[in-house]
Amino acid sequence: MKPPPFEYHAPRSLGEALDALAGAGEHGKVLAGGQSLIPLLNMRLAAPAHLVDINRLAELAAVDVEPGGVRVGALARHAQVERSEEVAAAQPLLRQALRLVAHPVIRNRGTVVGSLAHADPAAELPAVLTLLRGSVRLARPGAVRDVAAEDFFTGPLESAMEAGELAVSAFFPAPPPRSGTAFREVARRHGDYALAGIAALVALDDDLRITSATVACVSLGPVPVLVDVTDAVGHRPPDSADWASAARAVADRIEPEADIHATVAYRRHLAGVLTEQALRDAAREAVDA
Repeated sequence: MKPPPFEYHAPRSLGEALDALAGAGEHGKVLAGGQSLIPLLNMRLAAPAHLVDINRLAELAAVDVEPGGVRVGALARHAQVERSEEVAAAQPLLRQALRLVAHPVIRNRGTVVGSLAHADPAAELPAVLTLLRGSVRLARPGAVRDVAAEDFFTGPLESAMEAGELAVSAFFPAPPPRSGTAFREVARRHGDYALAGIAALVALDDDLRITSATVACVSLGPVPVLVDVTDAVGHRPPDSADWASAARAVADRIEPEADIHATVAYRRHLAGVLTEQALRDAAREAVDA
């Protein structure tokens, strides 16, 4: 199928882009990587009257490692962030998750901020942003606001971004000292959306006892589900922590839905298994940090 007719805008500056989006209002869509939007247009599941192509705005392609974390511009491609050694050193969870996003061809074109704006609960990056308690920066003519991840994702394919706003960047905070991260998921085929996935963050004190353990869940709810399992693992050294108890806590907390690929029971089972694996991986990384 071909997309329905739309008016195409190719702004040369951020100001022009914001003006175009403000003029289009709820009838406008942003084209960046297009890996989600173009299929939606071709299948006529989306029919915007205005398409604002921001690919000429080179200033939005920046990836900056700041003292407190990593800021990713709206045009930074998955591959650009994945391959950055500086980013991997500042926030390793980004590379761990991006390696699981679809295939290299898609990662060469798709954008990190675009994936967040699409707000698909089956995607990896919304869970990463939620686990790290990051934020998305939204702009409109004369105004900029930062929205915390916990407030940004409001439902399946729904976010706090309002009509006429552009997501110009996302901020992924750096992990605390002596901490580790991990990302585990199960998909029917490599590159498919995950049946279930878990991003994990474990922090230790100077005596190598667990001070915090949290996970964010993929494909296990309408938005990324954040679960603090610190109490379940008992503030113990990683080798004596009750990881199975943490896995049960997550399985009890989530509310997965069934589809043609997996039942509720199977997704709940996967959540438990992946939680234990991801937490163990993150704890090992924290010990070596």
